[in-house]
Amino acid sequence: MKKQMILLFSHQLSDPQKADATNTWGVEEFVYLPQKLQQIWSNISPDLDSLKEVLEPIKSYVKEVANENDLILIQGDFGASYMMVNYAKSLNLAPVYATTKRMVQELVEDGKTIKKSIFEHRRFREYE
Repeated sequence: MKKQMILLFSHQLSDPQKADATNTWGVEEFVYLPQKLQQIWSNISPDLDSLKEVLEPIKSYVKEVANENDLILIQGDFGASYMMVNYAKSLNLAPVYATTKRMVQELVEDGKTIKKSIFEHRRFREYE
């Protein structure tokens, strides 16, 4: 059985992230959410009192595709992330998040200062 990384976040993995997951964690397959579920994850309303119902289809999907000890990258709405980290742990998955180093460049053009932030992947860290 191939070790998977299930992706609960709103971006595509970068090449350095894929390499880190493969080399450090032994990931052989990356599992993106189906479009409908990705739409839910990427657009969680800030006006909801509870996320329980909204997350049910995502929980069902994770339970269906995950194997024990798979990694699951969880980043997004703080409350949804918290709930899914706890859920992932209940399934004996390894929930992780990406860490980055931020480098800031300041450029002066036509008397205006422009700040540019560059985020460089450093590693995946397991939620404890």
